[in-house]
Amino acid sequence: MDRMIYLSMAGAKAAMQRQDVLSHNLANVTTNGFRAELQAFRAVPVQGDGASTRAFALETTIGYNDAQGPLTPTGRSLDVAMQGNAWLAVQANDGTEAYTRAGSLDVNAEGLLVMRNGMPVLGDGGPINVPPNSSVEIGSDGTISAKQPNQRPTTVGRLKLVTPEVPMTRGDDGLFRAQEGDLPANPAARVQDGALEGSNVSPVETMVAMIAAGRQFEQQMKLLQIAQTQGQQSAKLLGSQ
Repeated sequence: MDRMIYLSMAGAKAAMQRQDVLSHNLANVTTNGFRAELQAFRAVPVQGDGASTRAFALETTIGYNDAQGPLTPTGRSLDVAMQGNAWLAVQANDGTEAYTRAGSLDVNAEGLLVMRNGMPVLGDGGPINVPPNSSVEIGSDGTISAKQPNQRPTTVGRLKLVTPEVPMTRGDDGLFRAQEGDLPANPAARVQDGALEGSNVSPVETMVAMIAAGRQFEQQMKLLQIAQTQGQQSAKLLGSQ
């Protein structure tokens, strides 16, 4: 009986955890450059004498879906979509270098090229400064040109684009970081100007998976109710003797 209760409880907990991941992905279906989070469970043997045949099922995040999301033309000069495995380097709020696929950029009041959330965009030499009252163009190689009225365009920097060879780790701030530290810029990385990459989350597949996880949770709860009923019946039988 105790095994049935434990297995049902573990199954219900796993279904709830899967719902959390799926709901997080669904909430970011319209977030530019979002990478769907993947989840799995792994068996961890119990250490100790007499427990070699026992194993715990533990949740593990195996990473993210690295498939490219759909590209949407915007016609805006400060919108860029990373091509292939290119990632854009930004300065996170904690001062560290992080990477993102969201390419909606802007120029703040101090003349810094920033993300829409205010995080500075990094170039080959650090944050990029744009002259005031300039129109900005971004080339396919990440080169940033600024043109002031009645003057020729001048190059003010180049986006730092990296191409990680192994999957990166997603932080609590939604940005990605490499396990080996800051990545070097890749001169061969390219961007598409005037476009944004959408989320690679499929809303239909995610909704179907959420329905399946909800049904699994209901089944586990029914097993717990059955275990409770059987326990009550067993207690009555023992009490009548």
